[in-house]
Amino acid sequence: MADVLHRTSRAEKAIVQRVGLATSPDLYTWTKAGAQAVCEADAQWYEKFDGSSWPDEAWRDPWVFADGGEWHMLVTARSKDGAPDDRGVIGHATSSDLETWTVRPPLSQPGAGFGHLEVPQVAEIDGRHVLLFSSLHGELTQARRDAGELGGVWSVPIDSPTGPYDITRSTRLTDESLYAGRLLQDRDGAWWLFAFHHVDGDGAFVGSLSDPFPVGWDADGRLRVTDGRFDHLA
Repeated sequence: MADVLHRTSRAEKAIVQRVGLATSPDLYTWTKAGAQAVCEADAQWYEKFDGSSWPDEAWRDPWVFADGGEWHMLVTARSKDGAPDDRGVIGHATSSDLETWTVRPPLSQPGAGFGHLEVPQVAEIDGRHVLLFSSLHGELTQARRDAGELGGVWSVPIDSPTGPYDITRSTRLTDESLYAGRLLQDRDGAWWLFAFHHVDGDGAFVGSLSDPFPVGWDADGRLRVTDGRFDHLA
């Protein structure tokens, strides 16, 4: 089995990010498939590190799924265009075999109010598609921060898992107590949100795995945590 992984170079002080490849016969023992990346940010569409616009060259958090007879990879990326704090996009690459990847244009547009959109995921819940991503207060645009907005795990309803995605429709699924959310379906068909505990009441980092939170669609077509924990975000 092949798997993609986020990789950086020590020589570059982990500033330039790329996606690599590892293989396993049993899902327990993994071997990196060479030292070369299978894909990285293409300057035709994506921002390359220049030492001023952003602290790193974003190309990480690969989420891979099959659709339309090929494999699609979503990655945390930044557009080459737009205000420096407003270039966050969902990067895209495709493959027929999980080994050779072709970088494609982003599936969203810059200008939605985010410096980056981390750990993306797409899922189909009760017949509706959704994109999940995470972004904290510090990675929102200055305009959003000036308006008092905060971050957390975000969701946005989408028409197709392969885009395009209108990130301007996104709403917070959680507050900043949780981060890097993932949607999982149990054997009975119910959907749950997992994440890691980001900070405690004093603002100190925690980093432990959360319990699952039930999720579902509300009357306005937004994905919500249904146990009431984050009703204050409505």
